[in-house]
Amino acid sequence: MAENILRKLVNNSQAAIDDGVYDVDVDLQQSNKDFKQIIKINPHATLLTEIKFASPSLGKIRTLTDPASVAKQMIAGGSKALSVLTQPHLFNGSPQYFMKVRQAVDVPLLMKDIMIDKIQIDTAKKIGADFILLIQSLFDQKYLKEIDEFIDYAHKKGLEILLEVHTKEEFEKALKTGADLIGINNRNLDTLEIDLKTTERVLEGYERSRLILSESGIETPEDIQYLKKCGADAFLIGSSIMKSDNIEEQVKKLVSAY
Repeated sequence: MAENILRKLVNNSQAAIDDGVYDVDVDLQQSNKDFKQIIKINPHATLLTEIKFASPSLGKIRTLTDPASVAKQMIAGGSKALSVLTQPHLFNGSPQYFMKVRQAVDVPLLMKDIMIDKIQIDTAKKIGADFILLIQSLFDQKYLKEIDEFIDYAHKKGLEILLEVHTKEEFEKALKTGADLIGINNRNLDTLEIDLKTTERVLEGYERSRLILSESGIETPEDIQYLKKCGADAFLIGSSIMKSDNIEEQVKKLVSAY
């Protein structure tokens, strides 16, 4: 099963590119807020909350509603940045949802997608993304070449990079890149299983030099307190908020974990 999920994700992106999903003709402005600065000065838990209506592990998470209203509820609850899925296959996302959110809020936005082509980076720029996601294992497993080239290309477009890792080995490699933030995914993309201890294992013995996000499987204030102790600076949280009956309250509860 292992590499099949990654392969499927890569194929999905290629299909979306071929279908013209990323052909958008807009020029939206980025946020004027600096997410890295926010992480450094925020006295509470800094959340990057994720707007997603489906995922490979959970299937449908929430009935499709207006993403802008979900975004506003998250920000009202204290979320400092948002991640918006733009991948149509398996995630029910689209650049159009992203644009709706971008036009409704002024916080840093991550275009969350499986980035395999510079076409997607061009789209990120057009739709007003502040950050894009790159996945270290796609480069390590040779689905993609030249991570530095992708990062340079995005930086030249004025985009920042969240580089996602899952193992200590990937983390060491990520630290050698120019990525702006490093995300530790507690979900194993090979098996889709979640283990919060992943963050602890990856950060063990790490001398702090880069801002670290812990991603996936975060559901309670206790989870956040534990991950902060492990060395995480901010937290990417999607499903547990999207599944909630009261998004604003759920975000508030998590933000005040410390």
